Amino acid sequence: MKTFLISRTDAIGDLVLTLPVCGWLKQQYPGCRVVLLGRDYTRAVAAACPAVDDFISDDDLQKLPEAAQLSALRAVGADAVVHVFPSRRLASLCRRAGIPLRIGTRNRWFHWLSCNRLVALSRRHSPLHEAQLNMDLLRPLGLTQLPPLAELAPLGRLQAAEPLAEPHAALLQRQHPGQLNVILHPRSRGHGREWGLAHFGQLARGLHQRGHRVFVSGTQAEGDTMREWLQQHQGVLIDLTGQLSLPQFLAFIAAADGLVASGTGPLHLAAALGRHALGLFPPMRPIHPGRWAPLGPHAEYLVFDKPDCQDCRQQPAACTCIKAIGAAEALARVDAWQPLPTL
Repeated sequence: MKTFLISRTDAIGDLVLTLPVCGWLKQQYPGCRVVLLGRDYTRAVAAACPAVDDFISDDDLQKLPEAAQLSALRAVGADAVVHVFPSRRLASLCRRAGIPLRIGTRNRWFHWLSCNRLVALSRRHSPLHEAQLNMDLLRPLGLTQLPPLAELAPLGRLQAAEPLAEPHAALLQRQHPGQLNVILHPRSRGHGREWGLAHFGQLARGLHQRGHRVFVSGTQAEGDTMREWLQQHQGVLIDLTGQLSLPQFLAFIAAADGLVASGTGPLHLAAALGRHALGLFPPMRPIHPGRWAPLGPHAEYLVFDKPDCQDCRQQPAACTCIKAIGAAEALARVDAWQPLPTL
């Protein structure tokens, strides 16, 4: 086989934890071509992964007439497609495009009609990490046993695809040898339980008092929801919300020392870029760190020691279990970080 199409058309964090699939294919099939099919806003992530050779935007694909969509998929010349994120539309298109080997899970009824290799895989109740669940779909391609997480992390590594703009690079110049450049990403856009601005404020003040530099990242819309909080912390942190495109955000993370966030995309980006990444998680399945912990050489997480936060299932915004993680505990973890060389 020479060309593989990997379909993962959901969020950034999900895509990052799919990248070890691409790295494994590169190892097992030397010289192969790996094409990622994803949402357009994840294009920069694909460009930052050495294991990905090309990217197809599903958003662009959907703008085309159906015949043109089929032509675009045929033009890839894929020998196999792996439907990591199930999509009835894409599964049908890949079948009609004539891709010879089509892999999907058995528990999606439309895969029985569109795929010719079915893998018994149920994510909902599995004890496996998301990256391992994604790898399980490679069994028809020769994967005999799931690699441990320590082996998966380097397979999905990222490296910034463009240099950081000078004005933002200047913000990261250290004023003393032990100073850390720490990014806080308080919002999750619904992809993770939020730790809360009060806790992030305590963490920011503690880091500032220790001589570290603190940045806050997020979209413009996220920044607008934090405007009063950001104004209250002027002089303690540097507001970057709405200022960085995704390629520049990747470059900024790669030049900083680390990032603190809940289980959301930027956390996984930092881990895959080889930076310090501290994830804040509730113990509730399936959003607990056993499933979504960041993967990387300097990745770690904090989770409240409780079997399962059943009481919080009906009130996601008021999840007391993630807020039970103390700011002092997070501060101790970050303060123990060592400055990292810029990538």
